[in-house]
Amino acid sequence: MMVNNVLYARSFLKEAKKLPADILNVFENKEKIFRLNPLHPSLRLHKLHGELDFLWSISLNKNYRAIFKRQKNGDILFVSIGKHDIYDAL
Repeated sequence: MMVNNVLYARSFLKEAKKLPADILNVFENKEKIFRLNPLHPSLRLHKLHGELDFLWSISLNKNYRAIFKRQKNGDILFVSIGKHDIYDAL
């Protein structure tokens, strides 16, 4: 998986503001890993299924996820961040 630029949807930024500071720190660390090696095992990267099969997820910890969409030009657009129930809002 190629990563050119990392972008953030308004929905992602809005959800991120509501998260505890420690979870945001975890995301920042995971994003650094993602930029260097998007296939790093600690990210637990996986493509979503069903109606969300155009989205991908990385795990921040066992409760929190960050959801993104791969753009054709290699950019990554993070669209959502939160607990597992964020899938319901997509």
